[in-house]
Amino acid sequence: MTDAKQSTFEYDPDADHPYPDERVNEILPIVTSDPEIITYLSAQNVNAVTRKQYSDHGPKHIEIVRNRAIRLYELLKQGGVEFNGALEQGLDESFEPVIIVLAATLHDIGHVVHRDSHSYYSIPLAADILDRLLPDLYGTETAVRVKAEVLHAILCHHTEETPLTKEAGIIRIADGLDMERGRSRIPYQSGGRGINTLSSQAIQNVRLVEGDETPVLVEIEMINAAGVYQVDSLLKAKLKDSLLEEEVRIVAINTKADDMLVERIEL
Repeated sequence: MTDAKQSTFEYDPDADHPYPDERVNEILPIVTSDPEIITYLSAQNVNAVTRKQYSDHGPKHIEIVRNRAIRLYELLKQGGVEFNGALEQGLDESFEPVIIVLAATLHDIGHVVHRDSHSYYSIPLAADILDRLLPDLYGTETAVRVKAEVLHAILCHHTEETPLTKEAGIIRIADGLDMERGRSRIPYQSGGRGINTLSSQAIQNVRLVEGDETPVLVEIEMINAAGVYQVDSLLKAKLKDSLLEEEVRIVAINTKADDMLVERIEL
């Protein structure tokens, strides 16, 4: 496995990026400080965790998904992958990471209505926020087109709907990549013992690095075989039909020597 130091990624607006970064650097401080968004990210954990004893879907989950989405985007752009969402709306390349950041931030707010079918409930709630934030930044026409792509990516983060853009595919995969032990900490400590909770406990580390054969290599370290559910059931379903199957390689290794029921999974 790759050195653990490479596992931590937090977007740095001052770094050099293989894409135009001025618009994403403008929108990030807005979405991370907006009082309504901040409240939604906290409130959406009430149904998910407090009432349903499900895995974390609050501010920490959103932070991880957003950072991993940007990391995926960066590696894919570095590898020469072309995106179609912004392009087909007549928007320039600088809007690609804007769409990704907004969708990653707002994809789970539908949990405030209900955990079940939350991706559908997220659409009107996110639309209201986007209608408030985007027109002043971009003007009406551009705001509508960005909003359209963000809502598409939000809807498609669950496997019931098929992404039609690679920007949406990134959100779908990044959502599945929040799988380490911290994801299940709240329900596990309060008594939750479902398969999502137990399998998350088995995942030690997730690393996104440049691959030799593909632009992205995802390395997953498991400490027992329960992690197979996260990788082979949940993440495999997220990767399928993402439009990025050929660009992302996933390798999971069970590193605990006395539990070699499953040693290695490769997608």
